[in-house]
Amino acid sequence: MQSGIYVGISSQIALERRLTTIADNIANMNTVGFRGTEVKFNQVMAETKNDLRANIAFVTQGNDYLSTKNGEVERTGNPFDFAVKGDAWFAINTPSGQVLTRDGRFSMSTTGELISTKGYPVLDPGGAPIQLNLAAGEPTVGSDGRITQNGRTMGQIGLFTADAKKGFVRYENSGVIFSQAPQPVVDADRAGVVQGFLESSNINGVSQMTQLIQVNRAFEGISSMMKSTEENLSQALRTLGGGQ
Repeated sequence: MQSGIYVGISSQIALERRLTTIADNIANMNTVGFRGTEVKFNQVMAETKNDLRANIAFVTQGNDYLSTKNGEVERTGNPFDFAVKGDAWFAINTPSGQVLTRDGRFSMSTTGELISTKGYPVLDPGGAPIQLNLAAGEPTVGSDGRITQNGRTMGQIGLFTADAKKGFVRYENSGVIFSQAPQPVVDADRAGVVQGFLESSNINGVSQMTQLIQVNRAFEGISSMMKSTEENLSQALRTLGGGQ
């Protein structure tokens, strides 16, 4: 019976982890370029001491992974709005280092630098900031990210890839810092830049709310099961001890 309690605790830990990711997803369902977090749980088999053939299934705490589903792309008409076509990311230089993002709401600083909404420099394929000409007007950006002003090439918006399976942490909503060093995209057919568009969050609010209800019900069910198991264990101990 104690094994049932341990299994219940492992399930509650896993459900709490899932609850945290769902809450974060819902909070960012309107965040530009946000990619949702999912959790993968593995089953761990433990053999009992009394019978090696009797296995007990425990649930691991789970591993986070990023949903690769693209969000809806909407036209804005703003020449400083950009969306990524394909499975790639923009890169910005932050106080925490290079951060990848799908939030393409950029602008030109007072010094001509291409920057993010937080004022962080947008990086080119080589990891350097992009400098524009303040007096040359609005830029034109091709699908390969190449920037021109008045017919003159000024730089290129970098696109990068990284393996989220190697680990990652969130940075200011839609930003992601990958454990694996990002690599610039060299195949123009694999990914590109679309000017005048933005990608919305890939979160489906209805689906997340449904999952939230399911997780809460599962948590309540496991709590009830553990309470019943504890009561049965207490009763068994009283019986074995000759108590009432």
